[in-house]
Amino acid sequence: MTDDEDLYLAVGAGRRRMYVTPAEAWALWRCLSEAVASTGEPPDWIRVPITPKAK
Repeated sequence: MTDDEDLYLAVGAGRRRMYVTPAEAWALWRCLSEAVASTGEPPDWIRVPITPKAK
């Protein structure tokens, strides 16, 4: 993420995108992280680093 780039939320298989503001993106991150954290310990595969790729 760099300055002046738009943020989008991919819905479903990524065919639909919804623009979100930085504040909305942080709110979504908080809600999702709280929901996932409530399910227990994460699986081992989640600890694997993911390298972003350019479009």
